[in-house]
Amino acid sequence: MHSQRFSNLINLMASHNLDAIALNPGFSLRYLTNLDFHLMERPTVLLIRKDGKTAFVLPKLESTRAERSFSKEQLFTYGDNPATWSEAFKSAGNYLQIGKSVVGVESTRLRFLELNFLKTSLPESKIISADEVFANFRIIKEESEIRLMKTAAQIAQKALIDTLHTPVIGKSEKELASLLTINLLKNGSGELPFPPIVASGANSADPHATPSDHIVQPGELLLFDWGASYEGYASDITRTFAVGEVDPDFHAIADIVMRANRKGFMAAMPEVTTGSIDDATREVISQAGYGDYFFHRTGHGLGMEGHETPYIFSENSVVLQSGMVFTIEPGIYLSGKGGVRIEDDVVITENGAESLTDLPRELQKIR
Repeated sequence: MHSQRFSNLINLMASHNLDAIALNPGFSLRYLTNLDFHLMERPTVLLIRKDGKTAFVLPKLESTRAERSFSKEQLFTYGDNPATWSEAFKSAGNYLQIGKSVVGVESTRLRFLELNFLKTSLPESKIISADEVFANFRIIKEESEIRLMKTAAQIAQKALIDTLHTPVIGKSEKELASLLTINLLKNGSGELPFPPIVASGANSADPHATPSDHIVQPGELLLFDWGASYEGYASDITRTFAVGEVDPDFHAIADIVMRANRKGFMAAMPEVTTGSIDDATREVISQAGYGDYFFHRTGHGLGMEGHETPYIFSENSVVLQSGMVFTIEPGIYLSGKGGVRIEDDVVITENGAESLTDLPRELQKIR
């Protein structure tokens, strides 16, 4: 158990008037305990009372791992018979004495399976979303986390460089995505935070395109959106290339997107809102006449997850603080023709911002 992270969570619970929280397997549980459990058919829930007392409900087969971070009296295990599972939840609730409490849960992760056991074992408790608590729980990265994210970015960048050592013309998007995946793993990535996007020609106008059998041709744009993970932390990068000679308009569009990316980066500093970064990038693109063709937010937080808080959109009033990490990824997408996106990973520092990614942002020509 990380003591400082645990203290931060207890303080957040107090500020949101929660008597307890319930965590099931996922990023927040791993962040807190350094234990990596996967969602499966058997329920696993960590209950934490507002004074820090904990109870961990989990399958008996997982108890050895849990004992690394918890005492035996904190573990409430069950066997293979589903009829016995509810008893473990009831025992945990009795141990914590939270029978008439406000219990917060992570609504984006808790399944009906766990929710049903919680409701059955705590019938007089009120179970509510604690998403705001969890949004703030991991939003400030420690120096050790930032170092891991820098490494994840370096792995991803090296993997793309290796991928582009071979000609792209004549290969399908799927082939290039497969090659990039192999190079990510060869360079030290753990489980990929998301499948790489490789989109060429008209497909590059779809921000979340899926690699297809389309064969890359000269004169097309070729967009890569990819990332690596290192010791549980993610990177997320996008670069767009010209395959041979492309329409001069694409070079002009790429320059606009690059200027928007750089203006967003220059706007990133402590004590400004996340919305102001979106406004900065969007202003460049709108003034160039392409405002209607930039139709997604400027970025999203990054950490253990490929997408987490803070989210970079105009209406967001979250104030940036040193240690927040997020992407800046403006784009212009012309349906039926192609799209350009440039995405960097950025950390807020005490005096401004630092980019964790440094691959060239210009529209480079490849073959």
